[in-house]
Amino acid sequence: MSEPDVDLPESVEIAWGLRERPGKGPKRSLTLDRVVAAGIRVAAADGLAAVSMSRVAGELGVATMSLYRYVPAKTDLLDLMVDAAYGDPPAARGADEDWRPALARWAWANAATIHRHPWIRHVPIGGPPLGPNQVRWMERALAALRGSGLRGGERLSTVMLVSGYARNWATLNADLAVAAGRAGLSADEVGAHYWQQLARLTRHGPYPAIHELLTDATFDETEEFDDEWHFGLGRILDGVEALIRSRAAAT
Repeated sequence: MSEPDVDLPESVEIAWGLRERPGKGPKRSLTLDRVVAAGIRVAAADGLAAVSMSRVAGELGVATMSLYRYVPAKTDLLDLMVDAAYGDPPAARGADEDWRPALARWAWANAATIHRHPWIRHVPIGGPPLGPNQVRWMERALAALRGSGLRGGERLSTVMLVSGYARNWATLNADLAVAAGRAGLSADEVGAHYWQQLARLTRHGPYPAIHELLTDATFDETEEFDDEWHFGLGRILDGVEALIRSRAAAT
């Protein structure tokens, strides 16, 4: 069976090494990896808004136009930067490992990548993963669910659900860290201050559910953010596990 002739975005062809270099013209003084790495350095130092073709060219000490021999546009550069930042996926599911801890490790590695490279959260998602590293990440997550009893579409939907949770959690974490830095406070201090403000604003209003929360002896307003991560991910995986069990019982 022949492979379908499908058009690929230029940046995807470049990332996968499918685009041949021109045989004529001046000798190239850079490599694609160096261009992408320079873009990541700029984003890490000054944020995504600082990334431009001219700024990256300055980082490399070359003329701006020379970058267009490696990447066709800034949007392509950003896509390549995200793929490079993700790098290798976490270790594959072990022979004796259940799907749940394997997928949990994958989810945490996903969130940890955004924690290391917080500028990623500002890069618009233009479509499904097509970069070589991101495709390997998807392969690793789908492989974690192999043999679980889930159908193909359900496995893919589970991966999307877990990756969405990881991105949202990491984005919230990064945003709170930025807000804390602006206020000159730690993340814990920002959280405590919020609950104090909320208690004052709702003290005399019709907010019985909030009052109940704030006076609940089991409510810990200083709960570690990592605890919230495990709680949220655990509830998602509980739902997936319930589906798997119902599928097995029906079978």
